[in-house]
Amino acid sequence: MHRIENAIIMAAGIGQRMRPVTLETPKPLIPVNGVRMIDTVIQALHANGIQDITVVTGYLKEKFDVLKEQYPDVRLVENPYYDTCNNISSLYCAREYLGNTMILDGDQMIYDPKILAAEFERSGYNAVWTDEETDEWLMTVEDGIVTHCSRTGGDHGWQLFSISRWTKEDSTKLRRHLEKEFDEKQNRNIYWDDVAMFCYPEEYRLGVWPMEKEAMQEIDSLDELIETDASYRRYKEVVHG
Repeated sequence: MHRIENAIIMAAGIGQRMRPVTLETPKPLIPVNGVRMIDTVIQALHANGIQDITVVTGYLKEKFDVLKEQYPDVRLVENPYYDTCNNISSLYCAREYLGNTMILDGDQMIYDPKILAAEFERSGYNAVWTDEETDEWLMTVEDGIVTHCSRTGGDHGWQLFSISRWTKEDSTKLRRHLEKEFDEKQNRNIYWDDVAMFCYPEEYRLGVWPMEKEAMQEIDSLDELIETDASYRRYKEVVHG
């Protein structure tokens, strides 16, 4: 078994689909039913003994300074490429912190801290088994190893969620592959997840960390935000005049 020693939280994005709420507030700092999304992530990490936390910022980066007041041990790393590159740029900017590391997004609600458990067997993603059709990334697993991932979804598979664990050995590979894609190939419009899953799949033997769907929530749009917290309905009225 391996143990997570630090976490990298991705929080640099613009949050285009959640405008106008994100015009003045970065998506991870949006309160949902009174609690900022990123707080549920940081506090769940703390509940699992993970104190070394790096937050990658970009859009409205100065707004994240408030985290330093509440969580003095949180480290802020700026991604200067956030508005021209995909999120491969965020992990590239934080690559020096890759070790026995958990990587996750700051714009999600963690309802059950146990899904961020520090103990893990192999590198891989939190996932939920689904028999139903989904358009999210869907993994096929054989003997505990991911053998295929569909970008366009499907059914009867493991739906990938944006929480992953990486061993120190795999992090060394990931760092090298990030530099090759981002610097050498200038391949900057891909997700960082593409690196291990699609660019160099033969060099990793990823697994899944099973969880229940209700343990967390990814809020991707204004409609989903309103569905979760009705107080944001007023923004919909602004959008539609």
